[in-house]
Order: sequence, then structure tokens, then C-alpha cells
Amino acid sequence: MYPDHPLQYERGIGPVAFILNILWLVLGGAIAAVGWFIAALIMAITIVGIPWARAAFDNGVYTLWPFGAKPMARDRLYGEDIGTGPLGFLGNIIWLILAGWWLALGHLVAAIGLGITIIGLPFAWAHLKLAGFSLWPIGRTIVHSDTRSRVW
Repeated sequence: MYPDHPLQYERGIGPVAFILNILWLVLGGAIAAVGWFIAALIMAITIVGIPWARAAFDNGVYTLWPFGAKPMARDRLYGEDIGTGPLGFLGNIIWLILAGWWLALGHLVAAIGLGITIIGLPFAWAHLKLAGFSLWPIGRTIVHSDTRSRVW
């Protein structure tokens, strides 16, 4: 994990984000995250899916603890690497066609369902964030919400 990862952030997260994350876990977030981790494992086992296994694992971590975290381009934080260059772009296109659009659609449907109630609004927002990350995950990482990107 990267040092700016929200689960390792030295200042921690606020009490509201902590409570929302606990409620998220209890009300289905843990099951959704386990699904992502199983998908990452299956992708890693297939050998061909290894480039996407990392993206699925990152989605799982983000799904596990979405409040107090946000996705950010890795190149803004750590410089360019294989996932942030042309190969990462190609990997995202393949991901989008094979998995990203329907995963994002599932999160969007869940967000609409949760957004109907006032109590469900924070969880609907989390599903919208997850939907965006599901579309284009390669070359991105999860950071604490307070993290600012450095301009290179």
C-alpha cells in the first residue's frame, strides 16, 4: 500500500467518516468488498488478468472503506509508471469494455436506490464514487480525502 493510503493515514479519519464506514460495512459494504477481492484473486490466478487484479484489489479496498478516501491519479503523487502511461490507458480501455461499464452501472443503480431516502444519501454518494473509480481504475490509487496532489 502507498503511504498516503487512507487506512494508514497518520491523522486518521474524522468521527463522522468512521461511523459512516462502520455502517457501510454492516449494511453490505463488506460483502461488496469481498466480491472485489474474489475477482482480484481470480484475475491473478488466470495470469492473463494480472494487470487487472491490482485494479480489482484497489476497488475492493475502496469499497471496504469509502468514506474519508478518494481516488487520485498515481502519476500526480508518485510520478509516471507502467500503469499511468500508454499501457495503463490500453488496460483501462480493455477494463472498461470487459468489466468497468457494468460494475459502474451496478453502483449507479445502487446509488439511485439509496438516494431515494435521506438516510441513504451518504451511501448513494459512496456508490457514485465507486462507480467512477470502477470505470477507469488503472493508474489511480486511493488516498485520504485531505491529500492534495503535487504538480510535477
